[in-house]
Amino acid sequence: MSDIRDDLEKTVDRICEAHCLKEVFMSSENGAWPEALWHALEEVGLPQACLTEAQGGSGLSFEEALFVLRRSAYHAAPVPLAETFLAGRLLSAAGLQVPGGVLSVSVSHAKDHLELQGSHNSPTLSGHAHRVPWGLSCDHLAVVAERDGQQFVVLLAREALAHSASESVKNLAGEPRVQFDFTNTPVIAFAPLADAKERLLSEGALMRSVQMAGALQRSLAYSLQYANDRVQFGRPIGKFQAVQHMLAVLAGHVAASAAATDAAIEVSAAAPEPFFIAVAKSRTGEAAGKGAEIAHQVHGAMGFTREHNLHHLTRRLWAWRDEFGNETHWQTRIGEMALQQGPDRLWPFLTSL
Repeated sequence: MSDIRDDLEKTVDRICEAHCLKEVFMSSENGAWPEALWHALEEVGLPQACLTEAQGGSGLSFEEALFVLRRSAYHAAPVPLAETFLAGRLLSAAGLQVPGGVLSVSVSHAKDHLELQGSHNSPTLSGHAHRVPWGLSCDHLAVVAERDGQQFVVLLAREALAHSASESVKNLAGEPRVQFDFTNTPVIAFAPLADAKERLLSEGALMRSVQMAGALQRSLAYSLQYANDRVQFGRPIGKFQAVQHMLAVLAGHVAASAAATDAAIEVSAAAPEPFFIAVAKSRTGEAAGKGAEIAHQVHGAMGFTREHNLHHLTRRLWAWRDEFGNETHWQTRIGEMALQQGPDRLWPFLTSL
């Protein structure tokens, strides 16, 4: 690990160990905003990690920024860090100024239908946005809307969101999701971006892959610790071959998900690389299902209690695997990409990656 990554890991660990406490998780799931945690992250510039220095960023590379995201997911930090990264990247790609504070995005859901209306000087937004992460907690929301067949990146302020029809729901992890119905909602900025929907979907899938890789890593750490601490029939359960086999399978899923996401990150700094992201999201989605199952098997009944921290990770794994396309969606994409190559170009395509 490089010196800067070591420093970033220590910084994120220090902040999360101080602020990702049991009472913070409980209050967050009850609708409270974790102000102290977000403020601590802002103090060291981590929410702006995906921006360039000219945009007010902290000067980290894309790989380093997503290392921060992975480490925050390792601690199951209940804040929209991934969404803030996503919104910043989407706005930057469209040439729009990235505002400070808490940002979020629509999740590019199939049920979304947003239209940009009004004049250039008085633009408005109408339509439905489905399950927007942290929709009523963010300072600004970036969405993709259409007008006359063209795609636009649109920026909305908190005031406009507060006056829009909305319904608050939660995902499996208790993270807030909001259904918005916009009717002539004022827009503060917009710009055309030809591949805005696809870019949002792909980068969202990459962010969720990184988060799942981090949560899987912590699930493995918890499982190893519990297997060494829990004594049954006079010895730790980690000494039993059946448990060792389960831990080995879990470790394999953790390693595979980390390798897939690292490969996707490496080629997606400038723009999302579809094939690598499809592989990362499908592989980490599969690992999320299998890994959470194994972690709970190792922990037994203890892992299903609210007193143990394991559920903060596994519930996020179950929720994140379905956002921005589940593994079936992305595996289908991989198949489509393979078919496009034809029989003569498929092997050269795979070996040239």
